[in-house]
Amino acid sequence: MYIDNKILIGKNKEKELFIVPNKANRHGLITGASGSGKTITLKVMAESFSSMGVPVFLADIKGDLAGTCMPGEENEKIKERLDGIGIQDFQYKGFPTVFWDVFAKSGHPIRTTLQSVGPTILSRMLGLNETQEGVLAIVFKIARENGYELIDLKDLRLLLQYVAENSKEYTISYGNIALQSVGTIQRSLLMLEEQGGNYFFGEPAIDINDLLKVNSNGFGNINILHSVELYKQPTLYACFLLWLLNTLNANMPEVGDLEKPKLVFFFDEAHLLFNELPQYMLTQVVQIVKLIRSKGIGLYFISQSPKDIPDDILAQLGNKVQHTLRAYTPAEQKVIKAVADSFRTNPEFNTEEAIMSLGTGEALISFMNENGEPNIVEKATILPPQSMMGAIDDSIRLMVIAKSEFNGKYDTVIDRVSAFEILSEEMEGKRQAEEQAFKEKEEQKLREAEEKERIKAEKEAEREAEKQRKEEERLAKEEEKQGKELEKEAEKSRKNSWQFKVGKQVERTTNAALNSAGRKVANEILKALFKR
Repeated sequence: MYIDNKILIGKNKEKELFIVPNKANRHGLITGASGSGKTITLKVMAESFSSMGVPVFLADIKGDLAGTCMPGEENEKIKERLDGIGIQDFQYKGFPTVFWDVFAKSGHPIRTTLQSVGPTILSRMLGLNETQEGVLAIVFKIARENGYELIDLKDLRLLLQYVAENSKEYTISYGNIALQSVGTIQRSLLMLEEQGGNYFFGEPAIDINDLLKVNSNGFGNINILHSVELYKQPTLYACFLLWLLNTLNANMPEVGDLEKPKLVFFFDEAHLLFNELPQYMLTQVVQIVKLIRSKGIGLYFISQSPKDIPDDILAQLGNKVQHTLRAYTPAEQKVIKAVADSFRTNPEFNTEEAIMSLGTGEALISFMNENGEPNIVEKATILPPQSMMGAIDDSIRLMVIAKSEFNGKYDTVIDRVSAFEILSEEMEGKRQAEEQAFKEKEEQKLREAEEKERIKAEKEAEREAEKQRKEEERLAKEEEKQGKELEKEAEKSRKNSWQFKVGKQVERTTNAALNSAGRKVANEILKALFKR
């Protein structure tokens, strides 16, 4: 409750326990067992910051914070609590509430782009190992250097496919891109899409300045992220809050110490933020927690035990509300002792015993004083909320959404030209070029095959002609041979005939007679010559 420029959170018989506005950005912690009253404390703080003109962002995991938009109603428990701490003239009222919902069902859509989330937080969303995260970082760098805007999941899926198909071209410049890692990322993206990631990634992206609005009466808007469905996906829930924290830190200017915060951010179920968080990411979160207060932002973590919060972050939390803790084992007792030791001791009671004996709605409180020092721990009763505690009817929710200044601003999804469209065109152009090249190659193969067939046919024809010529020559020789053989046979036959034999005898007789007559004539001539 905002009173006299201070935020009254709790009270005991002697003291009122306030958060000093100019120390509210020193961050805070609300812890305690289930059912101990943490949600009431969160709600009282959120209402008080709103009354002071400070916008608030919180997650509604159970759906019971939605009643903040409606005035509360007195009942016996509330009356008994108010009477017990001596609060008079308590006013019930509703507060300016803006409902948001990643799934766009129970509030205004809240979206961002993949390139805004970046590979580090996205890797945590996807549950990637170090090697796979390295591949994803390479893909994001390729996108950045080549002008491929990563807006939604289809952009990243197609870019992963493109990079995998052209991995050899990128390996020299960016490092090894294992196809197995790309496949794992693709499967993880499909799982993220089934969890609702396709609702979260897209445009129009949330304008962070819309979370810093104050209404016309000077009350800060209480921005409630409807997280009933989102919380069923713990990793997505935690990464969403990490992204929002990182975005606030990156976009908000340095303002130094202000009279009051520009925004107070409540992290409910904060242990989910740090479960299995890699050391390098934890180091980044610790750095943000340290630096973001200079940007006028207060962070308040809500969890069951302070041990859910890393020590380096616990050291930055100056405003603490500790509800009861239960200790049934030595380990739990050890935790309670450590929690008790984190407070400035109050000599009037034993802090360890007090932590275990607190009733519902009671807490140990230690806020920072004007000098920036933690006050001595006090046992007190938390004030009741001024607004309605519990869920609201859908009709009331729809009415609040309809009256919101953001109604319609984020409703229509914009699917502008991004990596998907650019790569689709490039890949289609490449596919057509490859098809054309393949077609030309096939046509060239066909022409070459036809030419080979023509040459083969010509050679075959030449071989056939040569074969025919040789056959003709062979036949001619065969005929000539046969002719000669026939002539020989004819000659032989002629010689063996009786006419041939008679002719030969006559020829011999004639030749012999001629020879004999010739010799006689010659002898006569010789005799005549010698007589002379």
